[in-house]
Amino acid sequence: MAVSLDEVKKLKELTGVGLTDAKAALVDADGDFDKALEAMRKKGLTKAEKRGEREALEGMVDAYVHGGRIGVVVEVNCETDFVARTDDFKTLVHDIALHVSATAPAYIAVDDVPNDIRESKAAEFKEKVVAEGKPAEMADKIVAGQLTKYFAEKTLMEQPFVKNPDVTVGELVKEHISRLGENIVIRQIKRVELGVSE
Repeated sequence: MAVSLDEVKKLKELTGVGLTDAKAALVDADGDFDKALEAMRKKGLTKAEKRGEREALEGMVDAYVHGGRIGVVVEVNCETDFVARTDDFKTLVHDIALHVSATAPAYIAVDDVPNDIRESKAAEFKEKVVAEGKPAEMADKIVAGQLTKYFAEKTLMEQPFVKNPDVTVGELVKEHISRLGENIVIRQIKRVELGVSE
C-alpha cells in the first residue's frame, strides 16, 4: 500500500525512528496514522525501558518562576553532555519544571512514597470503607484502588502532563528516552510557593 511521504516524515519526527521504520509502521497499519503512531510508541517504550537501566550522570538543572509567586528547580539527568545540550532535552526539562509549578507533586515516583505515609493512608481508607459497610472481602481491593489513585495524583511520573493530559509525565520521559536514545532520570524537584511553608 502507498503511504504519503509527509505522513512518514511526521511519524519519524514524533517517534524518533528512521524513515524506513516509519514507512513500515504506516504500511503495517494500512495507512492509519494513529494506529502506526501507537505501534511505534509501544515499540519505542520497550526500547526505552531497556535504556532505563543505564547510568545517567549528565543533564541539567532548570529553574522556572511563575508570576513571582511560585519557583521551581528541577534536576534531570541523561547519559551524555551531547544530549544534555540538545533543544529537545532542554525543552523536556523546562516542561517538567513548568509541570511541577502547576501540579505541586509531593514525590517523583511511587517508590519514593515512605512506607509510614503509605500505611497511614491505607489505614485511613480502610476505616472509611469499613464505616461505609462494604464487605470485608472487597475492602482490600477498594483500598488498593484508592491508594493507587491517591498517590498517582501526588506523584510526578504518574500525573497527566499539563501540556498534554493524554500522556503521563512518565510516558513523556519514556518517549524522550526513545527519541534521544539515552536513559533520562528526573533526579530532584523543589517547589517553593510564596507564603506557603512545608
